Amino acid sequence: MKNLLIALLFLLPVVAMAQKHEERKKEIEAYKITYLTEKLELSAEEAKVFWPIYRAWQKEQSALRKERGQKMISFRKITEIEKLSDTEVQHLIVNDFNFKQRELNLEKKYYNQLKSNLPIKIVGKFYRAQEAFKRELLAKYRNNNWHQRD
Repeated sequence: MKNLLIALLFLLPVVAMAQKHEERKKEIEAYKITYLTEKLELSAEEAKVFWPIYRAWQKEQSALRKERGQKMISFRKITEIEKLSDTEVQHLIVNDFNFKQRELNLEKKYYNQLKSNLPIKIVGKFYRAQEAFKRELLAKYRNNNWHQRD
């Protein structure tokens, strides 16, 4: 019983942090959708086309990031490169290249879908808005008030 209580005391903060992280992700995604809606100024017909493509893209990106996190030891997290063999170091670098290529392929796939279904100026606005959103979110994080829109 005592061991169970000790285990619970250690697990509760971890579970709480995981829930908070998940809530934060959902809040940021909701904020991003609001931001994109505002910046893209889509007509009703354009929105019917854009949002399903956007959601599918986000789903695939999320799955790829999750896979990368599960399958790959991040090159940046390895503090002692000297302890690895040359082959292991090379493997880590090549794995990183492979994931970057898959991310690029995904980007091109959804660019082509957007371009095929929407005016190119809207696609351009979308890419510009995504970059502006990243900058704004980073600035808000730095100021510790990301959830407060200006």
